[in-house]
Amino acid sequence: MIYKLLRRAEWEAFEAAARFEGSAADRADGFIHFSTASQVPETAAKHFAAAGELVLAEVDPARLGSPPKWEPSRGGRLFPHLYAALPLSAVTRTWPLVPGPDGRHPIPEDLL
Repeated sequence: MIYKLLRRAEWEAFEAAARFEGSAADRADGFIHFSTASQVPETAAKHFAAAGELVLAEVDPARLGSPPKWEPSRGGRLFPHLYAALPLSAVTRTWPLVPGPDGRHPIPEDLL
C-alpha cells in the first residue's frame, strides 16, 4: 500500500469528484506525491506541520490505472509518484489526522 496526505478540503473535493488531480504542489511537480507507511510521519512533519486537519488515504497501487513510479527524493530514498489522476476507487482506508497541541499529526498505530 501507498499513502497520500490530503488537506481536509482536498479530501472533500476528491470525494465529490471521485478523482484527485493533485494538490497545488503535486500539479507544480507534474505528479501526485505518495509515501510508504514508514515515510508518512516525516512527510506529515515536513510538508503539513501547519496544515490543520488532514486525511490520510491508503491507496492500493493495483487499483490505479497506471502504476506509480518509484523515484529518488528526500535523502535519495525512493518515493512513489503517480503521473495520472488518482481514482477514489483506489483508496482502501482513510484516517482523519487532527493535530495535537504540539501541532503534530498523530499517525495511526497500525502504520508504525
